[in-house]
Amino acid sequence: MRLIGLAVVLALSLTLAPHSAGAQQAQKVPRIGFLAAPSRSDRAPQRDSFVQGLRDLGWVEGKDVVIENRWAEGRADRLAELAAELVRLKVDVMFAASTAAAVAAKNATSTIPIVVPTMSDPVKLGLVASVARPGGNVTGLSYSVGLEIFGKQLELLKQTVPKVRQVAVLSNPANPSHAGTIADLKVAARALGVQLQFLEARNLDEVAGAFAAMTRERSGGLLVVSDPIFDFHGARLAELAVKSRLPAMYGLRSQTEAGGLMSYGVDIRDNFRRAATYVDKILKGAKPGELPVEQPSKFEFVINLKTARALGLKIPQSVLGRADQVIE
Repeated sequence: MRLIGLAVVLALSLTLAPHSAGAQQAQKVPRIGFLAAPSRSDRAPQRDSFVQGLRDLGWVEGKDVVIENRWAEGRADRLAELAAELVRLKVDVMFAASTAAAVAAKNATSTIPIVVPTMSDPVKLGLVASVARPGGNVTGLSYSVGLEIFGKQLELLKQTVPKVRQVAVLSNPANPSHAGTIADLKVAARALGVQLQFLEARNLDEVAGAFAAMTRERSGGLLVVSDPIFDFHGARLAELAVKSRLPAMYGLRSQTEAGGLMSYGVDIRDNFRRAATYVDKILKGAKPGELPVEQPSKFEFVINLKTARALGLKIPQSVLGRADQVIE
């Protein structure tokens, strides 16, 4: 009887062993593909916010989740190639750090969930069917609120330099969201009685040419439309603006930290942190098409007084009083 019992135990062990191994294999560590146009050093604070957001939800990088990083190093034309690489790696979720990265990711896959912390015009660009019900494989957070935010940027610039009559607008024609931004700026400028000089640049060489044109046309101020390329070369843009004696407004605080005069826009680091909740839900089984796109809830106005002094510009107290941060 003991021999029969032993045989039964052995048979059961052999039968259950493969299932036990399969269960262990099923508990694989999920992988997130992180796709960004700038370099890692340039996007470190935002990425850190995302990683901290994951940690707050119980996902520790290197332990509970692996992040496959792909950085375009300031070359937006590489985003498509890097997105395709992440698709080949079969990541569980793709985190596209900008609108341009989101478009590249969307073009690369219609099945892998894509989370975007900073989307501009997601419906117009075909990233989602609607903000309430995205419907496809893309979801996340909106970057701008259109006319409201661009109107505020122009308004703050005009209050800082009351005599300004013409403002140069620097945009990137390769950025899919900039056409809508320019349309909103035209409306805002009419309401403020400001003329706009539109200039385009796809790279640093073209940026230099754009500043030369601003000088020829004697624009009294500059508004830089948010773009990964401009952010990547933030220090150089700030240098050119000071050299051209142009008070400049940006949409990202990182550009003010790099030497730009002032910035007003969404708190990008907060958006990156909040985007972790989407990744968390998707890794737990939620469908991206059923997760509504969130609107921005936190904005920040930052002024760089060191740059103001370099421009010989005195910032009115009424403007300084509205700043969330003043860089000395």
